Amino acid sequence: MLFCLTASHRNTEFDVLERLSLAAGSTGADVIAAHDFVRGAVVVATCNRFEAYLELDEPVSAGAVLAHEAVLDVLQATAGADADALRRSAVVLQGDEVVRHLFSVSSGLESMVVGEEEITGQVQRALRTARDAGTTTPLLEQAFQRAAHATREVRAKADLAGEGRSLARLALDLVGSRITDWSGVTVLLVGTGSYAATTIAALQARDAADVRVYSSTGRAQRFAAKYGVRAESDLRTGIRDADIVITCTARYTVGPDDVPADRARIVVDLGLPRNVDPAVAEVEGVTLIDLELLGKHATVPELSGGAHEVVGSAAAMFAAERDAAPAVVAVRSHIQAALEAELERLRGDDTERTESALRHLAGVLSHAPSVRAREAAAEGRLDEFERALEIVFGIEVDLSSEHGNLRAVS
Repeated sequence: MLFCLTASHRNTEFDVLERLSLAAGSTGADVIAAHDFVRGAVVVATCNRFEAYLELDEPVSAGAVLAHEAVLDVLQATAGADADALRRSAVVLQGDEVVRHLFSVSSGLESMVVGEEEITGQVQRALRTARDAGTTTPLLEQAFQRAAHATREVRAKADLAGEGRSLARLALDLVGSRITDWSGVTVLLVGTGSYAATTIAALQARDAADVRVYSSTGRAQRFAAKYGVRAESDLRTGIRDADIVITCTARYTVGPDDVPADRARIVVDLGLPRNVDPAVAEVEGVTLIDLELLGKHATVPELSGGAHEVVGSAAAMFAAERDAAPAVVAVRSHIQAALEAELERLRGDDTERTESALRHLAGVLSHAPSVRAREAAAEGRLDEFERALEIVFGIEVDLSSEHGNLRAVS
């Protein structure tokens, strides 16, 4: 069974989300180590959400309640009072609700800026992190991989790709209320991740001519060459020369000592945990725009093309394919068994070409019933398909195993 504990900017304070994000790295492994009924875990921590996706053993009595407490118990040790805040604000999902929510999150439909582009990459990075930590399961892998596919469908059918929605663009819209001519200002980006690339595109669309980049990892030169901007080797010098500073990096925190009080300057913090010490707002001449302020200015647009309907359809198809898997395995196993029996009869002869042809035939024969099984599951008629298997092939689908077994009916 799939389970998700989710907290976002809609129901949880940004300060709480920020501190929880610091504990996200070890949460999945800790939950699995502490509780035998948790098979796997993927934790998604972004600038406006903290989510723990778990696969639980079935059957688990009161599984959602147990999983909820399991996550909170682990966070209690690292997050303290923030775990209590999470207990009050988090939403718990289970079963097929989890898949639909994951697809919706990956598509940007649950984001602060609805339809934002960066969230898909963040969701997939969470999967890779869990994979590296050894905390994923086949079911979680399938769900997260299909989330990326659902996102592409949403962007194609709901026309989100052309909208260019992102936190970076929202931030520049707010900055733009104070800038009359972008070509005359110097902009410094701190960090070279996906937000930096999106920000450069948005700045170029606004005719910003002097864009610079700093990275504490030494990647600024290569990044600058790729995007046609200027690399800065020293952060304080870069900030001193900039009119606008935009940060999104996990490796550095800009403090008051980094920002001179020599003139008006806008500092934008897109990071969680924060990349800019809130005390920077007290530096004379500085206007600080952070995620909390952006959240207050984010609007919920009307989405064309039925984005939520696309997500719902993708989630339903995922569930149908999962439910149909035992029947599909039964059909394929039945045909393969018949094929092996026939090949065994022919062993010893020069049958290489015959064997290849028969194996191809088995695949062809399996294909149509497999498609029909998934269609029947999606339409709620899987029981009819299983009865047809018994009538036509003499096969009974055994649902007791993970992938389904079959029994020939005499």
